[in-house]
Formats: sequence, C-alpha cells, structure tokens
Amino acid sequence: MFKGGEFRCPAADALKTRGYHTTDPVPRRRERLEHFALGPFMAACDARSRPSGSPPRTRTAPLHDGLRAWSDHGVNAYEAAFPADPEHPLNEVPEPWTYRYRPSGPDPRNAQEYRFTVWGRCLASADGAYRELRLPVHRLNRDLPPDGFTAVVALVLAEGTPGPPPEHVRIVEFALFDGHTRELFAGSRTQALARYREHGPDALAGVLDGREYRPGSACGGCPYLSVCPALRTAPGLLGIEAPDRPRRTWSVTNGRNYRACPARDHMRRLHLPRADSVEREVTAERGRALHAYLANRHGHGSPRPCTVEVPEKWVPDGFDLPDRERALGTLLLQRHAAVCPLRCVRDGTDVRTEPRVVRHDTAADVVVIAAPDLLYRDADSWVWRETKTSATNRRPNRPLLEFYPQLALAVVLIARGDLGGAASRARVELEVLRPGGADLEIIDPFTSVNRTAAEEILQAMVADWHGDDRYAAVPGRSCERCEVARWCSSSPATEAAA
Repeated sequence: MFKGGEFRCPAADALKTRGYHTTDPVPRRRERLEHFALGPFMAACDARSRPSGSPPRTRTAPLHDGLRAWSDHGVNAYEAAFPADPEHPLNEVPEPWTYRYRPSGPDPRNAQEYRFTVWGRCLASADGAYRELRLPVHRLNRDLPPDGFTAVVALVLAEGTPGPPPEHVRIVEFALFDGHTRELFAGSRTQALARYREHGPDALAGVLDGREYRPGSACGGCPYLSVCPALRTAPGLLGIEAPDRPRRTWSVTNGRNYRACPARDHMRRLHLPRADSVEREVTAERGRALHAYLANRHGHGSPRPCTVEVPEKWVPDGFDLPDRERALGTLLLQRHAAVCPLRCVRDGTDVRTEPRVVRHDTAADVVVIAAPDLLYRDADSWVWRETKTSATNRRPNRPLLEFYPQLALAVVLIARGDLGGAASRARVELEVLRPGGADLEIIDPFTSVNRTAAEEILQAMVADWHGDDRYAAVPGRSCERCEVARWCSSSPATEAAA
C-alpha cells in the first residue's frame, strides 16, 4: 500500500488498514485460474526453502500456461541473481517480520495497535544479526519507489518480530524478467530507524487517512464496492446478465485483445513483460507521443484552440522518435488545428483530458473502464472525442463503430444519459489526423440505428470473454505481432525455440 500509484484506491486502502469489513449482497464466485502474477513465483520459492512435506506458505489457484512459463523463468532468474554464498550464508525465515506498536496514551485515530508486515523473500543470518528483504517485481522501474515505502520497510526489518533485533538490514528489488537487482537501502538498525523517522510518519498518514475514492481497476477485487459512493452503476450497459460469474473489469482494449486471442488478453491482464519490439514499435510510439502532446496542450492553463504553429521540440519526454516520425507528427498536429475541439469551450471547467470513466454494470457484475481522449462541453452538453492518427490517406471499409469499438461504448453511455448534461448537443466525435488533412466524423448516439449497432458490438465483444475461465490460446496470424508471445506455449515462435 505504501507504494501507492494511480491504480490504487486511497479510500479503499485506508478502510482495509483500519479493519473495516462489509459483506457483498451477493456472494461472488472466485476465478478458476490464478490472477496474481507473482504468487506462483513466491510459492515455488517457498517449496524450495521449506522442509519437505510442510504446508506451503503461499497458496495459488491453477495456473494458465503463460503464467507457469513466466514463473519458471522468474525462479531461474532469481537463483542466478542470488547464488548461495558459503562464507555469508543466509536462510529464509519461517514467517515474514511484523512490526507492532501500541500507543501508550490517547491516539488521534483511536487505534489500539499499529501493525506493519512486509511481503517478499525474507532472509537472515544464522545469528539474526543481519536481515535482508528481496522484493520481487516484474521489471525495475526507472523511478525508485517512494521514500515513505522504503522507510516503512526499513522499520519492519529493524524492529519486526519474530527474531532478535538485527544489527544491519538490507532492502533490494529483484526483477524476475532479467534478474537485475537494485538496492533500496542498506545500513545499521539505527540508520533504518532514522530513515523511518524522516519519511515514515507522513507516508503512514497518507495511507491511513486516505479519503480519495478512485474508481478503476482496483474495483474488481474491492470488498467495499457495494457501498462505494464514487462508483456509478450502469445496469445492463454490456447487454448481458450473469450474476453467478466472478466480478471482473473490462475495457475496449481488453475486448480487442481477447478477440485476437484469449490468452493474449489474460497474459496482458497479468502484466507479464511485453516485447519492446512490439509494444514500442515506431508507429505506435508516434501515436502515443501525439496523444501525450495533445493531452498536455488541452489540459493545462486556460483552454486555447491549437494552431498550426507546432513547437519544433513537440515530442514529450520519454518518447524516442526518428526524424521521419517527428516530421510526420508535426504535420499531423498541424492538421489537428482545423478541428481542435477547444474552439467550442468557454473555460477549463469545460475540458476533461483523458478522464477515467468507470461504471459498474451490476447485471453482468463487470466494472467497465474507459479513458476518452477528451470530454468537452459544448454549451450544456458533453461531447466524447476520440483522436486517431494515420500515416496514409486510406479510409477503413468497415463501419466506424465496428472498426473503433470505443466509439460504440461512447454511444451507449451517452444514449443512456450516463455522462450527464443536456442531450441537445451531446455527441460522439472521431478525429482522424492524416497527412492530407483531418477527418472529423460526428456520430449521433440518439438515433436508433447507431444505438442498436453499438449495443450489438459491445455484447459481441463481451459475451464469450464473460463466460471464459481458461483463456486458451488461439494461434494464428496475430502471433507475429503478439507482445506476450514469449510466455505462450502455443506461439509458433515458442514452439520453434523448444
């Protein structure tokens, strides 16, 4: 919880830490397969470190083939990164360390006890004088974890039980993907306590006193969903009714991935490492860079319509584009000026750049997540704008709602009155930036033909996925461009390597 991040819900974390419980009005079925990508790795390490026949500390559900391949890879990488050291042997401790503190007087939160535990591979020297925590992650992020996170972990290692207080502690991150490690803290017990005094109290207050409800991917497993004041319900949004299924989250991106291959969608949901050659392919990077530039341009300061004057260094930090793609991006941004939606708005309150639109379809028990490129207000009506880029002037020969299913979701949400505002000018817009100009397609969500088509498209995308528990691979042409093919036993590339 101390790592935070945009995909966590601060209010839910605060309720969990304080021990609040609520009961779902309808008992939910559990998923058949394991959905915690690091769980099988931890279970495998437990099995290797504990005496034969002892019960496993980490229990997992059956594994998808992709998760099994990933876990085996991670175990091998872990053993290579941390070979046995005969001169300074370390042993796995029987149970993780826990720090406990009982206030001696009145507590501002009326707490009787504070208790922190750590998660990871916990090791110690035979005499207990040295403790080490190895934190498994998929890959090492460019940014270090928050100071408060490291400070609280250091406190648990320095003061936690069982075992005598150590003299030295070390915290290290370990990447299962490539075996790289990164030291977050190493020092004496005194230094660990000083680190906590400097950064820990504020971090603790941030977790315990969180009040922000942040609907999103965390809603899928949230025990407080039935009483959440921030998550809006939209019964029947997806056009299916199956109350006996596990609660899940869904987005149009999930729907596209599942349609290409169920295993692909499942492995992406597990956040298994993706192939950079596919994920960061140059045309995809150019599209993401354009979206990032426009989001920043539309969302900061007083809203001013874009012009053909595009800065020479328009590419946002973190994107690496060759000169040809930079030049094409400049041209496409100049085309955007003719259809910039900020010409319609009055002030900053009329603009929402890449907002998170989250609705709970209670009939299907699915949390639907969308992120429009832009929501803006035209008079008293909300307009949903999606922006796409193309290096050619060719138009698709399929219906727009079918080719861009996020438009179908937008049509249904607006037609239901889900975004609020007046219906008079509410609409869905598709902006396609091409070298020859900008296409602006306007879709009326209130015509029966558009709404019916949109509802049918959504239902078709969701129905098979909603009833699927196994996510079998479907080998085919899409394997060549699959970013998680490395972990798939059915991929032609994997079979060839074997």
